[in-house]
Amino acid sequence: MLNRIDLRGRTTTPAQLRAIVPRAEVDVDAVLHHVRPMVDAIAERGVEAALEYTEKFDGVRPGSVRVPAAEISSALSSLDPAVREALEEVIDRTRRVHADQRRTDTTTQVVPGGTVTEKWVPVERVGLYAPGGLAVYPSTVVMNVVPAQIAGVASLVVCSPPQAEFGGLPHPAILAAAALLGVDEVWAVGGAQAVALLAHGGVDTDGAELAPVDVVTGPGNIYVTAAKRLLRGLIGIDSEAGPTEIAILADSSADPVHVAADLISQAEHDPLAASVLVTDSAELADAVDAELDRQIGATKHVERIRTALAGKQSGTVLVSSVDEGVRVVNAYAAEHLEIQTRDSREVAQRITAAGAIFVGAHSPVSLGDYCAGSNHVLPTGGCARHSSGLSVQTFLRGIHVIDYSEEALREVAGKVVALANAEDLPAHGQAVTARFTR
Repeated sequence: MLNRIDLRGRTTTPAQLRAIVPRAEVDVDAVLHHVRPMVDAIAERGVEAALEYTEKFDGVRPGSVRVPAAEISSALSSLDPAVREALEEVIDRTRRVHADQRRTDTTTQVVPGGTVTEKWVPVERVGLYAPGGLAVYPSTVVMNVVPAQIAGVASLVVCSPPQAEFGGLPHPAILAAAALLGVDEVWAVGGAQAVALLAHGGVDTDGAELAPVDVVTGPGNIYVTAAKRLLRGLIGIDSEAGPTEIAILADSSADPVHVAADLISQAEHDPLAASVLVTDSAELADAVDAELDRQIGATKHVERIRTALAGKQSGTVLVSSVDEGVRVVNAYAAEHLEIQTRDSREVAQRITAAGAIFVGAHSPVSLGDYCAGSNHVLPTGGCARHSSGLSVQTFLRGIHVIDYSEEALREVAGKVVALANAEDLPAHGQAVTARFTR
């Protein structure tokens, strides 16, 4: 079922591994020329342009961008009680994990009379994007809103595409999740036009202000990613997210039923989703292929899953040992990495590049998507080598506060002057000595 790459007996460098291991190819540059006119139009004409693009791409034109408060409340009232209970559990667990991430101010006394404090200040206003294309993601609302709230962000707006099926409103589950989180500002706009409107703001159809934001977070398609790239600088962004991906490092002790089910679960997201098995057991690889054939037919999104698993972004990588498998997955730097080996906890300690690590047979990625308490907005496309997933830190800025007394400055003045002169910036030194020469 899965394409195979046999690395057994081969010596490879990290650079070679990055080139060999399957990866979804997404060329954001290729769509920039489509997105730039949209961004420019919204910068110039605001809501009117955003609604035009919304009608063109979503097939519906909402009466206003901001969703009425009554519609948000109604969505929560109508929510399936089982879904409400599940979302409440997700919110509780996610809050517990993220509450421990909140940094505290730290003051260092460098010398007597001289201190530097690192003060953590939340971003003033953020826009949180929840996709609404092939699937609807109320869980993503939770994953974006909770860390922003814990960071202390004063103003939040959730954006999600309007749905023709729901009268031009975002999906009711999105609205209900916002209500459960206490978010009362939701915009019915999606895609690149949502990012552009969040960045530039505008005036709604009823004359109300749609205030611009400082940071935009949340996953989206390639057009959302392109808009983030174009607007980065005017706004902060979390990442340029690509198609979702899972890598599973497994040995002969792994259950092929579990491995196949987990590979399928990520393939369900998108035809471009990547599902990669890394194993030192050809027998397990064969058994997983057989399980994939057996399980796929029982799924709802058969064609989407088959396309993703058969694509060049997915496959099985055969290695000589689990140690070699660790090298492979560290080079790959998967968004989601499962460890299903005999000593899964010990192996997990040797992983240095992954968006999130799922340890053992009973920690599937699906748990992290919803109810583990971890965040599911994670770096893709190998970016886990240098970037982290969404967290409270995403919404905080560290500011250094320098407080020196006259004597503390006098004590170090000569060294400031020496360095200023060495860099041919004598006025820097004079800015210090001027305080002591009158």
